[in-house]
Amino acid sequence: MPIFRARETYRDLKRYSQIASVLAHHGFTEVLDRLKARYRAPRKRKPLIKERVAEGPPIPVRLRLVFEELGPTFIKLGQILSSRPDILPPDYIKELSKLQDDVPPFPFEEARTLLETQLRHPLRELFSSFEEKPVAAASLAQVHRARTPAGEEVAVKIQRIGIEEVIETDIRILREFAGLAERHVPESRYFGPLELVEGFARTIRHELDFVREGRNIDRFKAHFISTPTVYIPKVHWDLTSSKVLTIEFITGIKISDVDRLTAAGLDRKTIALNGANLTLEEIFELRRFHADPHPGNIFVLDNNVIAPVDFGMTGTIDEETSEQMTGIFVAVMQKDVDTLVGLLRTIGIVGEPYDDRAFKRELHDLFDRYYGVPLNRLDIGTITRELMTIVHRHKLRLPSEFAMIGKALLISEGVGRLLDPEFNIIETARPYARRILLRRFDPARQLRGLSRVADEVIALLRALPADTREILTMMRKGKLAMRFEHRGLELLTDELDRSSNRISFALVIAALIIGSSLIFQTGVGPTVFGYPVLGLGGFLLASILGVWLLIGIMRSKRL
Repeated sequence: MPIFRARETYRDLKRYSQIASVLAHHGFTEVLDRLKARYRAPRKRKPLIKERVAEGPPIPVRLRLVFEELGPTFIKLGQILSSRPDILPPDYIKELSKLQDDVPPFPFEEARTLLETQLRHPLRELFSSFEEKPVAAASLAQVHRARTPAGEEVAVKIQRIGIEEVIETDIRILREFAGLAERHVPESRYFGPLELVEGFARTIRHELDFVREGRNIDRFKAHFISTPTVYIPKVHWDLTSSKVLTIEFITGIKISDVDRLTAAGLDRKTIALNGANLTLEEIFELRRFHADPHPGNIFVLDNNVIAPVDFGMTGTIDEETSEQMTGIFVAVMQKDVDTLVGLLRTIGIVGEPYDDRAFKRELHDLFDRYYGVPLNRLDIGTITRELMTIVHRHKLRLPSEFAMIGKALLISEGVGRLLDPEFNIIETARPYARRILLRRFDPARQLRGLSRVADEVIALLRALPADTREILTMMRKGKLAMRFEHRGLELLTDELDRSSNRISFALVIAALIIGSSLIFQTGVGPTVFGYPVLGLGGFLLASILGVWLLIGIMRSKRL
């Protein structure tokens, strides 16, 4: 049956075919089959594909290769999926974490054209100097070093021309595939493919909006303005638009370049602590954090000062989420299984089947392995990965912000351990968690909570008489109706529809054969070599339709 609606443009259809071809090339024809999309795969190469896949790399590796070959949108999607251990198994997470957003730069003339179009002035009027060779290039944008007329050194981030159209096309395709997955692959529904794609679309569109990124930088700068261990670059708003971002150029050493840090006489232990405090302060206090804190985007300045430079992908945390996260942290540290299970079930989405006793038993086993281990010797990364493996096995899907927070903490701990083998992020995080726990008992906060509840109760009481009157009126007029929604029956209805179509098709073929046979018996109409033309035409048409029906049945693998 057709997959894509007729509204798609030629560019979209070409991209659909390319995606299907890449999936087939790397041995994912079975995925295309289950999505009812195999007809887009190149048929001549299928035997070779099966033979190569049997001898080739494992599925996670092939999935990474698919994402790399399909370009920017899919690389970003893979990077986001690598932070979702509640959805994907550990071997997939490990492989997708290798995806690198590193591509050749686009020509300087393209950069100049977009820059002058966006800022509405010639390049020579905007900057006193501008380096044609970019200092960094990625799939969405590249960065050039320049100097303003006032003599300030800046980094100019310029979006790739046409990248927005490419991403929007891919988002439409991903949305279609997600819909097909929910429709034809029942086991995919527990992690919500459509919801996942919508969240990804929102994230990548935010990253394409450089004005939004500039505002994020201003928020971080305002929060850390009095923190001597953190430096946030300044945004040059007169040189910024939706596709061009100009910020203060940071001259420092990448936090992951241990040798250069040591050669510069910087204190690695202090850097590890300052970097972790930056992440923890963002999460627990600012409640706005780097969703992808890649070590290559964090620099170290003199006096061990931390300077992050990429603010395109950020996450936000509300007060309730912050408290839930702190509760999980405390429950893990206290090995309180019942509290941890309650919190995970409260914030997560429970799939089917779910065995509460088995879930608790696995958590008890996890904590027993670390019983008696001093807090400063616990490896939060290992514990988190094992916990997420259990969560994934029992089909609990956590909100995306929890996954991003977990990834940020794991990266922070990994960098900290690289700089200082004795570094432990749990010890560093304890004061932040303690402060949040104490806030629960703050009288002013409790009073605000009670006030909100009182307002909601009053609003409910005010609306109750009118709502009750409306319901009674509808009952009296016979207009009150209940709507039932069937879930999980789409596959059954599709199969019934397909079966009825095949039966109708078979009846038409049978009618053609019977009718042609009667014409042969009567000999009515013109003849060719003594045979009635109408009868021959009927048999020929019946043969074509019969072969077509047989091919359709064989392709569905359901004889």
